[in-house]
Parts: sequence; C-alpha cells; structure tokens
Amino acid sequence: MYEHEFPLDPNICYLNHAAVAPWPQRTKAAVEEFATENVHLGATHYPRWMSKEFELRQQLKALINAPSTDDIAFQKNTSEGLSTIAYGISWKAGDQVVITNQEFPSNRIVWESLKQFGVDVIEADITGDNPEQAITNAISKQTRLLSVSSVQFGSGIRLNLHALGETCKKRNVLYCIDAIQSVGALETDVEAVHADFLVADAHKWMLGPEGIAVMFVAESARDKLTLNEFGWHMVAKVGDYDEKSWEIARSARRFECGSPNMLGVHAMSASLSLLLEVGVETVETAIAENTRYLIELLSKRDDIELLSPTESHRRAGIVTFKVQNQPTDEVFEHLKSNQVICAHRGGGIRFSPHFYTQKSVLENAVALIP
Repeated sequence: MYEHEFPLDPNICYLNHAAVAPWPQRTKAAVEEFATENVHLGATHYPRWMSKEFELRQQLKALINAPSTDDIAFQKNTSEGLSTIAYGISWKAGDQVVITNQEFPSNRIVWESLKQFGVDVIEADITGDNPEQAITNAISKQTRLLSVSSVQFGSGIRLNLHALGETCKKRNVLYCIDAIQSVGALETDVEAVHADFLVADAHKWMLGPEGIAVMFVAESARDKLTLNEFGWHMVAKVGDYDEKSWEIARSARRFECGSPNMLGVHAMSASLSLLLEVGVETVETAIAENTRYLIELLSKRDDIELLSPTESHRRAGIVTFKVQNQPTDEVFEHLKSNQVICAHRGGGIRFSPHFYTQKSVLENAVALIP
C-alpha cells in the first residue's frame, strides 16, 4: 500500500519513524517545485504561498479534530511549543506541574526550568498496571498543569488521553499533550480528550520535515498564556505595515511572531496530504498490525525481552526490546552495521515501523538481531 511513495534503498530496513521518518515522494516533489519557483520567480506568487499556509492549517485541523483553524499555530519544534506554553502561564511559588517518569527531555526540562518561579515538578511513576491512576494520584490542589506524552518515546506505552482529560476537567487543571509520537500514527481528537494544548513535530509519524511543528491551543486557553515574542505576524491586521497601532490576533496565530517557514509549510502539507488520503484510521490499523507482527516475531526468541507493552490498547508504533546477556549498545551497533535503521532508547532497541512498512522488512530486521 503506497509503497511507490517510499522508494527506500532495498538494502536497509527502516524502522526509525519514532525518530526521523523518510519523506514520501510527493514531499520531495513539493520541495523541488518550491525551490525551482524560488530560483526562477522569487516571491512573485507569495499570495499562493499564503494559500498553502492556510491549507496546512486546514489539514492539521482535520488531522487532530480541532474545532477551528484558529486553534492552530506553527512552531519550529515540539520544544518551542512546550516552551511557549510553559513561559506563557503566570506561575506563583508553590504551583505544581505533573509529568510522568518516562518523558522525553523536551517534556521534562522545560517544566524543571520553572523552578526559578518556585514551581515544583511531580513525576508520576507509570510503570505499573494503571498509569492513568498513578498520574491522577499525583495531581493535588497545587497542580496547575498536567503535561504528558501521548505515547512514551522509550517504552512505547500509550496513555488513555480521554481519561486524563476528564480528570483535568473535573479538577480545573490545564492539560498539555506532547503528541509527537502519535499524531500521524493514531487517530487524534483534541476535543474528545479535552486538551488545552497539544504539540507535535512534523518529522516523525507525520512523515514531514524537521523545523516545523503544530501547536493546538484551545480557544478557552488562549488568553491564559501571556506572550513573550512579538512581531508583524502575530497581530490582528497582519499585512498592514503602515498602521502604527496594533492588536494581538485573536487566533492562535498570536503565537507566531514572524515570517513562517514556507519551505516547511509546503513540505509538511505534501506529507499530510498522503496521510489524509490514506485515512488516519487506515494508517492506525496498519501500524497496529505491524507492531503486532513484530511482537510475534520477537516473542519466538527465548533470549529477547520485550520492554514495550503487549496489550493492544497500550501499543502504538513503538516496540522496544533487549537481548538477554548481550550489551544493548553492541546489539545496536550490530544492527546499524547491517543497515537496520533503528534507535537505542528506553534501555533497549527501539523498532518503529509505519503503515507502509512491509512485513518482509520486519522479518529481515528480526533475523539480523544477533
């Protein structure tokens, strides 16, 4: 299915979508076309570029089921989006932020940096059978915000975002989701899970470029964030360069201070056109089948220990494992030298196939495990 979009080198087994994904053919074509236009015409057709920017907002609205394109802001990456949120909230000493003990540094360091304001970071231990309950137990009267990864980068555990959203709603706690390991791989519904904020880079499961990310900010949460960056692009009357007075845009564009990453916009839009064409439900089903088959292959070896959950409702696109009695770094180097493109994460080897990954690739990769 759509193999023609991914003419990968036949000598490699690409299982690293949880890190940086290959582009589809159509994304390469979009970048080449944009570059050619720049070389020969410059910004002659800039209004058309602005139309592409709006098209991308529409695509992202559909991808995460946002109520409006006004809820969509572009950021450079997930870390920038999380920082925009963290430094937009007016904190007071004694406030708490709850995260988990498995977060990627992007969703840990930014909250720890708030110590200068007297903010405490509480880590919920989600290694048990009921991670949502562990997170709920960590929330107190001092908790201002919960920030969790939808899928953990190391273990690959998938959280019940709706349950956590219900808890935050009842307790009047702001709810932030680092969704970089799920948007593009799983169906996402910011309304259904009651998200105040969601941030995700393009370069993993969305099959896009580095340097551009989506940040969702619910209308009800927008005025809860003060701005720390200002420029021509975040004003209500964008494009009116002669007017000296200005107002902040009502939409989430207020979080975009300057010129957009137009190259990234064109590339990301092309990648999302593929995912939306295939259908996110179809993508999720295919990824689920690939992870199921991968777990089946790995389980046939007595010396392999799975570090990722095996329950279907806890899985996304990440399968992490280790080989008993073998140093993980040596196993990783062996796989890398044999053109298995994967990652050393979460205390083991992380495989992360996408919807288009063929079963033969999974079989070849597992066969190459020493």
